[in-house]
Amino acid sequence: MSASLLWIPITIGAALAQTIRNATQRSLSGDLGMLGATLVRFLYGLPFAALWLFLVSFWEGFALPVPTARFVVWVVIGAVAQIAATAFLLQAMARRNFAIGVAYSKTEVVQVALFGLVLLGDRISLPVAFSIVLATSGVVLVSAPPNARDAKAWFTPAALYGLGSGAMLAVSVVGYRAAALTIIEWGATLAAAFALVCAQTIQTVGLGGYLAVRKPEVVRLVFSTWRVSLVAGLMGALASMGWFTAFAMEPAAHVRTLGLIELLFSYAISRRIFRERLGPAELVGMLLLLIGVAGVTLTG
Repeated sequence: MSASLLWIPITIGAALAQTIRNATQRSLSGDLGMLGATLVRFLYGLPFAALWLFLVSFWEGFALPVPTARFVVWVVIGAVAQIAATAFLLQAMARRNFAIGVAYSKTEVVQVALFGLVLLGDRISLPVAFSIVLATSGVVLVSAPPNARDAKAWFTPAALYGLGSGAMLAVSVVGYRAAALTIIEWGATLAAAFALVCAQTIQTVGLGGYLAVRKPEVVRLVFSTWRVSLVAGLMGALASMGWFTAFAMEPAAHVRTLGLIELLFSYAISRRIFRERLGPAELVGMLLLLIGVAGVTLTG
């Protein structure tokens, strides 16, 4: 496969790992609460991210990037926004079925395209823009509640948490791509690995410190559920490795649109594990989503 197309399998792998992580986090959120389940993702993912950085740096002769002030600013922005996005996502999933909760957060894609254009100058072609709109339309169909004709239905807690998650995810994605681009001369893989470790360190220390002071019992529970948490951390780390690497290779709007394939993985998990079903309109939405994803992959 051409090096220019490597972002495609990397993104699909990241989406699959993220789906498994979301399912595992959902099983933990009942015992740990929203913030405890969010901490699991960063705390247990950090050792795997550090191992990845070690292996990549070993391959590169133990050369590590030298962070700049711009790198630090963008990583902090991305890390803080991702904490907020994860917390909002867990709240959205707690209020509707698993696939729908994930779908609400996918409103990020259009925002990623806009933020990427304004902040980073990432331009997208007309066919890609059309594919993004098509995929987002599919997400809206999947996300629509049964009483979608009622305007109030679009302002339910699940919808608002999902939209908030999407906005924060968009900010996070653009922040991470911007951070990686500031040190891209070190190579996409090493830049991604370094940015990931820096981000997850900030997230672990920040959120872990907050919970240690305000809710120490949650931190104790996070450590007591280490078996399941370790799976969530591993899957979260694998997903982040894929996302960060893809962001360093390709405009974020392309990566996140292809990443919407996660919705199909979520649906499969919903059917097999959580015994949840989607209606005809939601299935049509998934078809539109597939067409949009294919459009970005083939024309991007």
